Amino acid sequence: MTALQRPYSCFERNCFVNYKHALVDYNTYTAGQIAKLGNAIIFLCEQMRPFTLVSKTHILKLVFILEEESIKKTGIPFFGLHYHVWKLGPVSEDLYYELSEELNLLKPYIQRLTKDDTTVIEPIRAFEDDEFSDVDLALMKEVVDRFKFCTAKELIYHTHKKGSAWYNTAVEKGVLQDLEAQRINTTDIEIDLEKLIADDASKKSIYQEYQEFISQVSSLK
Repeated sequence: MTALQRPYSCFERNCFVNYKHALVDYNTYTAGQIAKLGNAIIFLCEQMRPFTLVSKTHILKLVFILEEESIKKTGIPFFGLHYHVWKLGPVSEDLYYELSEELNLLKPYIQRLTKDDTTVIEPIRAFEDDEFSDVDLALMKEVVDRFKFCTAKELIYHTHKKGSAWYNTAVEKGVLQDLEAQRINTTDIEIDLEKLIADDASKKSIYQEYQEFISQVSSLK
């Protein structure tokens, strides 16, 4: 019996509400995928602005944390982005360049401003929850509550701490010392997020089937 053939709990069924919307091809994005990412960033900005200026680094780290926590809790990625081991990583390259240069995909949702030599992200429209399940919304609220007082440096420390996906991958691939010594700033090493649930057979099965579905969709393009 495969993961999709076996009965799902109520919790797991909720996780699949936006299964299609979560699919993100690395180079090609659907309107639903862009809307989910754009509105998630709006949510993060709206919820955190009373406590801190939301920088580009805040968004890059919080997006990864949402991805990571979603996989840990459900086996399903929140966005389906790919993350690489950079000095200030983990980083989605597509999102990094989107937030660093002239906005393209996210232009209808956010704007970039410069304040005190820092790139700040601000929403230009109200948050819309059409692309999100109840589980998604609860997870975003949980992440905001945990990290709303964190500086960008503190978020970097959190995602780099010993035992994190970034740390373990950097050690495994032999680049940790070069990154920490600033001999290199970026790599093309992708973080294998499936390792987050290596000890949970049920979630691994869900994650693998999710990846198979992505491959099937990609092959039809």
